[in-house]
Amino acid sequence: MVCNGQERYSFLVSVYWKVDASDLARSMECMFAQTIPPSEVVIVKDGTLPESLEAVLSGYENDYPNVMKIIGYPDNQGLWYALRLGLEECSNELVARMDSDDYAEPCRLEEELEVMRRKPSIDCVGSNVVEFEGSIDNRVSYVDLPSEHDDILRFGKRRCPFRHSSLLYKKSAVQRAGSYQEMPLFEDYDLYMRMVSAGAKFQNIAEPLVFVGVDRSFFQRRGDPSYLKKMVYFRTTCLKRRDINAFEYTTSIIPHAIVCLLPNRLRAFAYKTFLRAEVK
Repeated sequence: MVCNGQERYSFLVSVYWKVDASDLARSMECMFAQTIPPSEVVIVKDGTLPESLEAVLSGYENDYPNVMKIIGYPDNQGLWYALRLGLEECSNELVARMDSDDYAEPCRLEEELEVMRRKPSIDCVGSNVVEFEGSIDNRVSYVDLPSEHDDILRFGKRRCPFRHSSLLYKKSAVQRAGSYQEMPLFEDYDLYMRMVSAGAKFQNIAEPLVFVGVDRSFFQRRGDPSYLKKMVYFRTTCLKRRDINAFEYTTSIIPHAIVCLLPNRLRAFAYKTFLRAEVK
């Protein structure tokens, strides 16, 4: 669908009680500051929210009554459930993801929509990202991802080739792959794998259009035994579905397990040194 010569798209955002109100306000501001603004913003309240978050959402609902669509339910169900429900509520074929505590460049959607316009066969487009700690000005690492479809497929055998909060995708392509499904901590990677099996086409823009907040707990969570257990379950599921073969399974499990078992300081060093690049 076209609006004023531009593609119409929806933003899809899940919000839960742990999100900081100032972070949510910043993300909301980013969405409405896009050079090509959204025709719809679908917010899923994943459980009851504190008054501070409700106030942020109410303010934008009052300012943009014809754009904002807020749905929710009383008990937290998890990200996969919120996004699956929210996707069904999106009115547009093109859907842009945004996490409730991230920041996007104003040109993000303009550039992603241009990829979709130039290459109609593309079902999903993302970008590189910059990670920051605390303040956006404190940029600590650069996530450099493969750009072209074939490179994305090769990379995706070992690691997730997207940062989910940077994605613009076709709603029909996601639903054709089974939409969001329960896969704790790996919902985005699992969706990507199923989209590959469904024949989807991908691209990443080779510049950072999204800024993602990380902190000490980011690295601590990846050392938790439950993280390793969930990672093994996910990779085993991929093996059973024949998304990957036995060699790819083994060579992805072992490095993850080693990093997971490292002390937190060494784990943070490994992520920043071997899995990230210096901020450009």
